[in-house]
Amino acid sequence: MLKNYFKLAWRNLWKNKAFSLINIFGLSVGIAFTLLIGAYIWGQLQVNHQLKNFKNQYILTSRWKDPGQGNEIASAGQMPRALRDNYPNLVANYYHFDGVTTNVSRGDMHFRESLQLGDSTLLKMYGFKLLYGDAKTAMNDPFSVVLTQKMALKYFGKLDVVGQTINFESFGGEKHDFVISGVLDNVPKNSVTNLDQNNNSDFFFTASSAKYFKRNLEGWTNFSTVGYVELKDGVTAKDLERPLRELMKKNAPADISKSLTNVAVPLTDYYLEGWGGTVKTMCYTLGYIALFILLMAIINFVNICIGRSSGRMKEMGIRKVLGGLRGQLIWQFLTESVLMVLIATVIALVLYALARPYFSNVLGEQITGLFAFPVYFIAIPFLFALFVGILAGIYPALVLSALKSVDSLKGKLASVKESVLFRKTLVGFQFGTAAIVFIGALIISQQINLFFNGKLGYDKDYVVYAQLPRDWSVKGVQKMQSVKDQLMQMPEVSSVSLSWDIPNGQNGGNYTVYKQGGNPAQAITATGLMVDNQYAASYNIPMRAGTFFKPVFIPADTTQVVINETQAKIMGYKTPDDAIGQKMMQLGSNIPLIICGVTADFHFGSMHDLISPITFMNVNYTTYYRYFSIKLKPGNMQQSITSLQKKWAALLPGAPFEYGFMDDALKKVYQSEIQLKQAAYIATVLAVIIVLLGVLGLISLSIQKRTKEIGIRKVLGSSVAGIISLFIKEFLGVIVIACLVACPLAYLMMTNWLNNYAYKIAITLNPFMVAIVGLTLVAAILITIQTIKAALNSPVKSLRSE
Repeated sequence: MLKNYFKLAWRNLWKNKAFSLINIFGLSVGIAFTLLIGAYIWGQLQVNHQLKNFKNQYILTSRWKDPGQGNEIASAGQMPRALRDNYPNLVANYYHFDGVTTNVSRGDMHFRESLQLGDSTLLKMYGFKLLYGDAKTAMNDPFSVVLTQKMALKYFGKLDVVGQTINFESFGGEKHDFVISGVLDNVPKNSVTNLDQNNNSDFFFTASSAKYFKRNLEGWTNFSTVGYVELKDGVTAKDLERPLRELMKKNAPADISKSLTNVAVPLTDYYLEGWGGTVKTMCYTLGYIALFILLMAIINFVNICIGRSSGRMKEMGIRKVLGGLRGQLIWQFLTESVLMVLIATVIALVLYALARPYFSNVLGEQITGLFAFPVYFIAIPFLFALFVGILAGIYPALVLSALKSVDSLKGKLASVKESVLFRKTLVGFQFGTAAIVFIGALIISQQINLFFNGKLGYDKDYVVYAQLPRDWSVKGVQKMQSVKDQLMQMPEVSSVSLSWDIPNGQNGGNYTVYKQGGNPAQAITATGLMVDNQYAASYNIPMRAGTFFKPVFIPADTTQVVINETQAKIMGYKTPDDAIGQKMMQLGSNIPLIICGVTADFHFGSMHDLISPITFMNVNYTTYYRYFSIKLKPGNMQQSITSLQKKWAALLPGAPFEYGFMDDALKKVYQSEIQLKQAAYIATVLAVIIVLLGVLGLISLSIQKRTKEIGIRKVLGSSVAGIISLFIKEFLGVIVIACLVACPLAYLMMTNWLNNYAYKIAITLNPFMVAIVGLTLVAAILITIQTIKAALNSPVKSLRSE
């Protein structure tokens, strides 16, 4: 019997190919998009779950009373080991590292790479496997290194490279060969080797290597390391609160222990909730979008199924007359519906496989392949098909099977009228959802345009930045200044600045400062930037008063600093000129700093936050640097970059010229927002497609049912335009009402989203008008195209339609 149900279902689908195609395609698009977003979210939830004993793995974070005092992700260098040594009943193991970048060379290959200087517990604690090498001895020698497969292939073209050597540059400018002691097997994404988008390490050294690199991993005042602990079974983060507090109070300076609270966060939570919870927010936002798209597709499917089923009343009547039972008719409807959903699901799986690379690129994450999911995932698409199939088929099955045979044969719904209002409500919901997604995409786009084209307070155009080989000494800075002077002589170059910082929100540290003679307890935390006298010129940062350091640095100028306008106001100066020549103190130092200049405010970091106080220190005094910021003259950019590359190779042999434009740096700052924008655009296109497919199906059904009516109207003198307007009115009112209901909802949702930013656009009528007019116009054009053919047909044909 079941076989016959499927035969009849297939014949009915094939008989009505157009409606079947519209219905199946619309649903398959919605399912495919939802599966892709679902796979992305599932992948994000799996991060850190592949680590050994992942439930016991924790990262030590720092919560400062004043968030500007330190980095949340860094912890005291001594803390992880101290926890293990002093509380062995709580802590099973520890790992901490210093993440840096340096020049890596082999032969004529020179690249800047990320590396970790950390404890030898790395492999054992997290269960990382070595493809080649001995995990027990791989991290014992200070001049050995473990690398990833990607790096092995990049530098050697093969994986088995144990025993080979590769050269690393220290932070004193020295170079030394390291022996490769291990090649890591494929490491799943995690918050240890891939702390964040800016700390994705490929080389791993033991802590004893820190001496060569001139780095320090220890100390209770050293907050440049990231610390992890593995807790024993049954131990929780709450159990560590007292030990963390006691160790800080006992070993750290009083001003640090009073201002700092250490918190152990499970690695499984940290990835989702760290860095302001951007991953979690992204997952929720994309999840809601996917849910709405799927709901639209299901509603579309159900709506067309209901509309189509009412045209089969005579079929039901004949089958009843011939002895068909009500239960058999119900099963027939449900079988057809489930079969359609199954076909749509299979097509959706094909679309998933085809679209997966594109979505992976848009979302910046590798989306899991179909055959990489756990086995139990196989049941999900089929259970979904069963659920949606029953949902779509149950209403027409119960209603039409309950009709009397005579009423069915006459094509009349005697006791049960067609739920026109219900179907129009479903259409309205679809259009309302599409309008919300469309409006949201436009507002997100406007906000992102503000990030890149708004008033940043500096000029990012034509600025190229490139990292430099490190030699953090007076001699090293002098060498870089000499290189800078020669670069500035190039005709393509306007100015060059040596600094630790570029305007990407990642500064080297903060300064706690107060007016000389003021109360240290009222000190403010300022973002600390280490730059030279060309920084303001290179980024075209306006000066409000004074000068941006002196043209030539002399040791007597070491105490001179520049501040921004916000800091001048917070420190109590009425005008920027009032701050010039004034002295301020840095907490923990008795050397007064003299303010020589005040810059206009500019966005050093993200527009999520208000512009903070900024103190510029002279890089010649601090001797810490990372970048050249090179302002190029307008013209042929490719030619300028080529000339710059040649000059760089001559001045800094062995140092790779890996450059980026400031637009590239800003894209990293706003990476999640850009991904959200792209996903919103995709969702908008899909939402509009699904809505239009629904309208196409419903208008076709309406025309089919009203063929005789159209013929009669034409006989009575109705024009083609009149017939077209008849059908447009049927849907246009619903569309306009739906869009008007959607507008306040979209406004509330987007206002809530924009509240995450200190600097944001004002929501205007434009995105609402564009969305409403655009959706209405497209729907009207589609309805016109569909009805014009029926309106042009001969009335004779229409009246003979049966």
